[in-house]
Amino acid sequence: MLVAERYAKIIQLVNDRGSIRVSELSELCGVTEETIRRDLDRLEHAGKLQRSHGGAVSVKDAQTEVPYFEREIMNAAEKKRIAQEAVQRIEPYDKIALDASSTAFYMAAAIPDIPLTVLTNSIKVALELAGKEKIEVISTGGILSSRSLSYQGPLAESNLEHFHVDKAFISGKGVHPDYGISESNELQASVKRKMIGIADEVFLLADYSKFGVRAFSLIASCEQVHHLITDGRGDSEMRRRLEDCGLKMTISK
Repeated sequence: MLVAERYAKIIQLVNDRGSIRVSELSELCGVTEETIRRDLDRLEHAGKLQRSHGGAVSVKDAQTEVPYFEREIMNAAEKKRIAQEAVQRIEPYDKIALDASSTAFYMAAAIPDIPLTVLTNSIKVALELAGKEKIEVISTGGILSSRSLSYQGPLAESNLEHFHVDKAFISGKGVHPDYGISESNELQASVKRKMIGIADEVFLLADYSKFGVRAFSLIASCEQVHHLITDGRGDSEMRRRLEDCGLKMTISK
């Protein structure tokens, strides 16, 4: 296989699957993993894909906001375990912020009916908490995004500036020790940056598939996040690098 043919095959595989690991590409292309890593570096430089830890992700996939109903079923078991672990960090009378991630929705479903104030830009989170009488829900308002079922834009961001919360629980599309926490959509990233800015403690909720990914819009550096709650899957070396950045990591059970 000529080099140009191999490049074309790699791009096609990445775009078809959304993401793929170096080991798979090595087997499918019949070359060493070191050769594949060099190929990925060149293709990333050319803007054809984005590197992730141990592989690559589609540029389109990395920069496009996935509709909520698709996100809700992606790695659902891991997200539910992470959500259950995150709920253990909530105490009665806390004031918390929940973003519009699917993991935050699973948190809302798992939160018991205790005295809380919850600030959120998520319609799904607000509706889930509406039936819990002791929980006060405050919506940010703003421009409604039909893809994420959430409010975003200047009004949502400016409204957040009027509040202070004890804890913020956020997620993102990418978690990278060098690049930081990132999101595919700039408007969503901006809301999450505001939530981080008004919180005493920041909890990042991220399953293994987010590790090593650099999405389109930066939310925060790893140093701006206090706690990372994740599942036990994925690359242990990547988890070690994230801990080296100062993240206190909890593995969900």
